[in-house]
Amino acid sequence: MSGLKNSPFGKRLRATQQDADEEGPRRNRPRTTLFGVAAPTSTPSLDSSRPTSADSPEPDSPIEPPHGGRDYGDRFVPTRDAGDMRTSYNLMEESGPSTPSKTKVIPTESDAVKEQANALFASILHTEVTPPSSHRPASPVRAGATSHTVTTPSTPNRRRLFAYNSPSGSNPTTPTRRLDTPNDEAYSMSPVRAESRQILESPRRQLRSVCKTPYRVLDAPELADDFYLNLVDWSSTNVLGVGLGSSVYLWTAHTAAVSKLCDLSSQGDTVSSVSWVQKGSTLAIGTISGRLHIYDATTLQLQRTFPAAHSQRIGALGWNSHVLTSGSRDRMIHHRDVRDHAQKPFRKSAGHRQEVCGLRWNGDSGPQGALLASGGNDNKVCIWDLRGSKRAGRTGAGHAEEGGAAAGAGAGDTPLWKFHEHTAAVKALAWDPHVAGVLATGGGTQDKHIRFWNVLYGNMLSELDTGSQVCNLTWSLTSHEIVSTHGFSSTTAQNQICIWKYPSLDMVAALTGHTSRVLYLAMSPDGETIVTGAGDETLRFWNAFPKRDGHEAKRESRLDYGRLIR
Repeated sequence: MSGLKNSPFGKRLRATQQDADEEGPRRNRPRTTLFGVAAPTSTPSLDSSRPTSADSPEPDSPIEPPHGGRDYGDRFVPTRDAGDMRTSYNLMEESGPSTPSKTKVIPTESDAVKEQANALFASILHTEVTPPSSHRPASPVRAGATSHTVTTPSTPNRRRLFAYNSPSGSNPTTPTRRLDTPNDEAYSMSPVRAESRQILESPRRQLRSVCKTPYRVLDAPELADDFYLNLVDWSSTNVLGVGLGSSVYLWTAHTAAVSKLCDLSSQGDTVSSVSWVQKGSTLAIGTISGRLHIYDATTLQLQRTFPAAHSQRIGALGWNSHVLTSGSRDRMIHHRDVRDHAQKPFRKSAGHRQEVCGLRWNGDSGPQGALLASGGNDNKVCIWDLRGSKRAGRTGAGHAEEGGAAAGAGAGDTPLWKFHEHTAAVKALAWDPHVAGVLATGGGTQDKHIRFWNVLYGNMLSELDTGSQVCNLTWSLTSHEIVSTHGFSSTTAQNQICIWKYPSLDMVAALTGHTSRVLYLAMSPDGETIVTGAGDETLRFWNAFPKRDGHEAKRESRLDYGRLIR
């Protein structure tokens, strides 16, 4: 022991102990910080069960929680949870293939091509990450043992570390994989599995591409940013009528010529709605003061004037041949025959408790060709039958209120159906030109839904949550699709023009460009182009729909002068 004490190692050990004894009282002295505040310092105790007075925390100081008694060493052993990878992948949120839902949020930039590519990528990722796993073999059971017998574990006398068996079909542990086949995955040069290659090589549905940028943009100064007005309409003679302030301008599509139809500033009035007759060059104009004017766009001459058509502004107009229907803020719907010289309407319809902001006639010549759809600020949709015929006894499915129209005088004063599902103002109305009796309606900011109705039975067919205020709706004439314009939104995507496939309600394309609510929408007579107007005082023209087939064009009558005039 004397040799150990006098050795260099013993001398260094004694010196270290002396330095520690001298350093102890120094650590308890007060220390001056940078800001001149003295704070006692101490060395924390290594024994957590015996805290010193300096180590005891303040009443308001947080105490670090213990580690739960887990002893950590110098080795890192990761925790691997035993489980099926495929099951874990399907349990992850938004990772597996999602079920189709009718609740959709309009993305900022999306179309059918991108959605198809995302679905294809998700399918391949699901196949590559979580391939179909074979069933695990059951645990070996000792011969002669049953579930009721308890056997003590024993160590076998002889244990073979390496076992070599020839491939045979009788052995269940031997894989059935044949390496002599040329299409085995071991010889594949593809980086993906055979299932993924099959998905990639399978034929996919051809999707038409929609141009995301407008081919023409026109300035529209003083275009009102009002949800309840209808200031843009496209005639069958390929002339666009736009109400700007107190004036109405005409833009001829095939010549790009602009002409001023009228100016109501001398009367102190403002244009609130415009509507073309189905076939011809007659334009109806409604004003803020409740006046109704009828102009001939060819001669730019005023034909008729109704100075007291309504007591308040006229926000919606609709034509059914020679019948002009107007909806006003006074909650009334008036029907006038433009061939009659009388000033008063021949029929009035009162079915809304607030302003009438949408009117749409069913232009079909079939049995449902005389139906009128009206939407109001009271969140209601009314279906009117002005023919005066009694409807066959049918009961709705609980989605509509039966008007109970009867034959005889005043039969058109009661709505045929009244739908209550919308929770906001209904301005957007559109009849399906491909299926008789189908009506599409869109709700405002508090609703954001597009709903499809069967007016033959008064029930709702389907609904679509767009996530945005629905301002306008119109059906395509060349394909079974519907286009909607939007305003305020609960998501980042706002002021969009969306094209939906019906009846699957899949998005075909989402068009952006307007910086304000897209409040106005009209379609060209050939059904290929749509024009949108917004509060940003611009009109944008989009190539939204494909051209009409050749055989459909041949079926058109040559006596249809409305489509031949250019």
